[in-house]
Amino acid sequence: MRIGFIGLGVMGKPMSSHLMTAGHSLYSCTNVSDIHPDLLAQGLHICASPAAVAEKSAIIFTMLPDTSDVEKVLLGENGILSSIRAGKVIVDMSSISPSETIRFAYRANEAGCEYLDAPVSGGQSGAEAASLSIMVGGDPKTFAQIKPLFALLGKNITRVGDVGTGQICKIANQMIVAINIEAVAEALVLVSKAGADPELVRQALMGGSASSRVLEKQAVRMIKRQFEPGFRVDLHRKDLKLALNTAQELGLSLPNTAVTLQLLNSCAAEQNGGSLDHSSLILALEKAASHAISH
Repeated sequence: MRIGFIGLGVMGKPMSSHLMTAGHSLYSCTNVSDIHPDLLAQGLHICASPAAVAEKSAIIFTMLPDTSDVEKVLLGENGILSSIRAGKVIVDMSSISPSETIRFAYRANEAGCEYLDAPVSGGQSGAEAASLSIMVGGDPKTFAQIKPLFALLGKNITRVGDVGTGQICKIANQMIVAINIEAVAEALVLVSKAGADPELVRQALMGGSASSRVLEKQAVRMIKRQFEPGFRVDLHRKDLKLALNTAQELGLSLPNTAVTLQLLNSCAAEQNGGSLDHSSLILALEKAASHAISH
């Protein structure tokens, strides 16, 4: 199958590689100097623009950092929808605004194309292992058509509803993860300040109701001070802003999400933009406590 894939970053690179490994022809648009040589060796075709990618492809995936990036690729000059033919499918796997996703889908439908929003969870390691959780919003028949391709990228693949609900599901995921990171960080600062060994406490908690993926993985990063990015602070800030913006549109209050975003903002201010892993949220709590946890 001829597939377009726009967005060959930390997540998009391994995802596109999986599609080519399965035998699909892949088209993208970026500077050749920005592409890892192994993708070119696999046969990646470089096009001049998103419109050219859409011309070559039956299905076009996007995996981009933010809403404005998706808008530019879809609706900008020489964007995907500038000259696309009817009958094609656009699959946006970025994590972006649900309301803007609905607008993008409407524009795609106007052009005679189907549109799925399919954000993912699992980070770089999940992308590399093809074990991502994929949360899909869109038409059931279109979902069934694309599901075999999703199966090359992830393990837990769920259609959660109509267009936009994939993004709502991803926002919920990011809220839960962020608030869990904040809770674990608070607990580790407490036990360390009280004189207990954070790692031994972590091991003890893993056997009880407090056990979680965050306690299993991010807590180890906090204790060992391993803050090289797996999922960067700046990206998690973006997701929590989406949560709060969506809550405002719906007339909701998300108090713990708002507090956690403020802590991530403090981290970003100290990190020149939030380039460290989101587990570095603990640094903001340590600064407030005038106490760095020790192992």
